[in-house]
Amino acid sequence: MAGPKTPSGPGCARVGGVGAVETGEEARVVDSSAPFAGGGESARPSAAQPPPAHADVPWAEAQRIAARAVEPGVAVTVPLDRAVRQVLAAPVEALADLPSFETSAMDGWAVAGPGPWTPAGPPEGPGALAGGAEPEPLADGRAVRIATGARVPPGATAVVRDERAELRGERLHLTPGAPSGSTDPGTDIRPRGQECRTGARLLPAGTPVTPPVLGLAAAAGYDRLTVIPRPRVEVLVLGDELLHEGLPSGGRIRDALGPMVGPWLSALGAEVLATRRLGDDPDALHEAVTTTGADLVVTTGGTAHGPLDHVRPTLHRIGARLLVDGVEVRPGHPMLLAALAGAQRGRHLVGLPGNPLAAVSGLLTLAGPLLRARAGLPEPEPVRATLTADAQGHPRDTRLVPVIRTADGSGATPLRWTGPAMLRGIAGASALAAVAPGGASAGMSVRLLELPW
Repeated sequence: MAGPKTPSGPGCARVGGVGAVETGEEARVVDSSAPFAGGGESARPSAAQPPPAHADVPWAEAQRIAARAVEPGVAVTVPLDRAVRQVLAAPVEALADLPSFETSAMDGWAVAGPGPWTPAGPPEGPGALAGGAEPEPLADGRAVRIATGARVPPGATAVVRDERAELRGERLHLTPGAPSGSTDPGTDIRPRGQECRTGARLLPAGTPVTPPVLGLAAAAGYDRLTVIPRPRVEVLVLGDELLHEGLPSGGRIRDALGPMVGPWLSALGAEVLATRRLGDDPDALHEAVTTTGADLVVTTGGTAHGPLDHVRPTLHRIGARLLVDGVEVRPGHPMLLAALAGAQRGRHLVGLPGNPLAAVSGLLTLAGPLLRARAGLPEPEPVRATLTADAQGHPRDTRLVPVIRTADGSGATPLRWTGPAMLRGIAGASALAAVAPGGASAGMSVRLLELPW
């Protein structure tokens, strides 16, 4: 889109970079759950023959539609080093006691009885080491050096830390300042099964696989985990007006969404296969959508009804089914969600408006719930906070306002720079507040959409 365009209606929301404008658009009602009328490979509408207009759906309902649009992906079993950032498809149950034998919790001396003790073997020797051979039984009144993690000798009653023991001649004694209880039975010994017994359920299905989860699974005896893979996503950046490097010039603007959307989707749990820049080429868009191997295609820009807005005509051409065609939310109301058809059945497309903050709204409203459902994750528990200042609303629609949380997390302060084409506010935000039509006053409780980092 090298020059200015004439929109096909009062709405205009397809510019893909900072400096764009989004305005309202009147809508006519059609059934957006059905395929485009006349859809199919033989039907190829141009921008002069757009699909029918639509009715925006309420913001909360759009989230629910997106969450219900997909089923969890097919589970796979993978080695531990490939399971991180995926989601457990089956519970993790202990395959062994943890620990599987009594171990020393500290470096020091394994002792039998109240002391003083006679060292078993040379006092300067290494004693019992982690991973070493099974130690010999320890007779009453004897002691042996022991390292953290080493097996405790049979007969030992406690481990005395190095700093609490001293050799006087050939006998081991507690130091004068050792705390009382330093030799109580079981002191600094980790008993077998202290953390769990064989068969104990450690983690339920649906748990995200983090590095600590990998460590626990390995400790419990696992070499592989059964997981739901991360949803695969392809990003298509649309718009001839976009520059991908350097300063804005010649009526063109920098692409703000290409660098942002892929990492944002990764933070939401997706595996981003590629970010492709297609310009305003309807044939390139058609080919990309009909040949993708991704579970979800995310487009930026082109969701309005202007002569260079090709997303809806492309969906019309391939017989896709619109699940959401506009949302009662600002910024971002021209966002859409479609179920692809034919050879791409089972895949989906989220169309983000081209204005940057409007695109963020689409990511959190449609892409986030869909990706969570595909990954087998539950919806997060609602988070609320009290506004510390008034938040301007929209007369009819929910408005998403960047906010920063107070230190104790109970409050939220609205930020400036919240126009649909602006990123300055969201760049410093910790969440978005969902402000009801008409606005919200300081002291009112609002729902928060937390950012995925």
